[in-house]
Amino acid sequence: MSTAPVIHLRHSSTVLPVVGSEQRVPTLLGEWLDVANFDHGASTPALLAVADAVERASTTYSSVHRGKGWNSRVSSALYEAARAEVATFVGAREDDEVIFTRNTTDSFNLLARALPRDTTVIVFETEHHATLLPWPARNTVRLPVPASVADAEALLRTGLKETAHLRGPRLVILNGASNVTGEYWPLDRLVPIARRAGARIALDAAQLAPHAPLDLAALDVDWIAFSGHKLYAPYGAGVLAGRRDWLDKAAPYLSGGGATATVTTQGTTWQTGPARHEAGSPNVLGAIALAAACATLREHRRLVTHREEDLTERLVEGLRAIDGVETFSIFGEDHDRAPVVSFVIDGLEPGLVSAALSAEHAIAVRDGKFCAHLLVDALLEDAGVEARSAVRVSAGLANTDEHIERLLNAVESLATRGPRAAYHVVEGEGWVPVEDPRDLSVTLPW
Repeated sequence: MSTAPVIHLRHSSTVLPVVGSEQRVPTLLGEWLDVANFDHGASTPALLAVADAVERASTTYSSVHRGKGWNSRVSSALYEAARAEVATFVGAREDDEVIFTRNTTDSFNLLARALPRDTTVIVFETEHHATLLPWPARNTVRLPVPASVADAEALLRTGLKETAHLRGPRLVILNGASNVTGEYWPLDRLVPIARRAGARIALDAAQLAPHAPLDLAALDVDWIAFSGHKLYAPYGAGVLAGRRDWLDKAAPYLSGGGATATVTTQGTTWQTGPARHEAGSPNVLGAIALAAACATLREHRRLVTHREEDLTERLVEGLRAIDGVETFSIFGEDHDRAPVVSFVIDGLEPGLVSAALSAEHAIAVRDGKFCAHLLVDALLEDAGVEARSAVRVSAGLANTDEHIERLLNAVESLATRGPRAAYHVVEGEGWVPVEDPRDLSVTLPW
């Protein structure tokens, strides 16, 4: 695979080129500006290297594993090479397996279906709904939002102690990085606690994988899950990687072709390994896209890390310096984080803030509770603010230095003077400009 060109740091456009970086959109003020995309936490644009890999693979796209034609053999080889690339990216151990899924939510629902009977799941209420909700309610222990790293340790010890008498294995769900605050979870402190209690560990790496190296062995976790659409590969693929024993003993996640070894009138014998849970025609191009993203980020990890450290520092310090802006954290303001910050502006509804940033400044952010309702509610209550939701800024490789300055200037302007235009709430859409001269009709791409 060709190496993506690298453009160096602080006064650069981007570290690695992404699709759509030259897109310009109209504002209410009549300007055409390039999009300042601060919604990486929801979905990232594709790296050009990833889009190129998909385009090349499309020329030989065909069915995998069962076809005898040349293109089928090529596609099968690419699909399994993608699995091997992802295994390298996550530091898979010799007996680990990599299963391609649709996304992180799909991965954790698959794991939930594979739990042995009487498994007790221990999970913090800080979690994204994808890792909070899939587990059987009667066998799940939820730990409250911690107030500090030490509190998180104490809560986990208590949860493990109170479940020590229960029959069956225990599974602890941990997060790599919060999708609300961007903070890196203290895995080096929490994983040993779970291990000493004999529990297994599943790691939500959806927000960690774009920002930091993954290594199943070094992290000492049993499973890891993440999504391509948060890793600059938005082509509909995700991953569950880790120990095979529970997965090989569980009923197939989907029943159908590819998962079967034999089917007779007497019954069905199922495959073991990844095929057991990948029934049906797989998302070959999605898997290739994900592998291309893994390979590109792994090759350029040092440059990406340096750039994101710069983005994080400027975002956090810049937003905290604005009067009337309240930012949030779980473990304390000095805790290490990815370039993700959630905030509110005094007196302005978060939905209005995000609408004004978009319409007046071509800045894309997200408002709401970010599929982490329990955490956002706790943070808002602890801060004593009146808002019932927040605004999230999540930066990444699509952002330039000008985007950072534009965002900070726009937030300061909103905090000082409010929006320039009038907005109202439209059912099903939220806050929108009262008068919008822009042509919002969508041109279909087909």
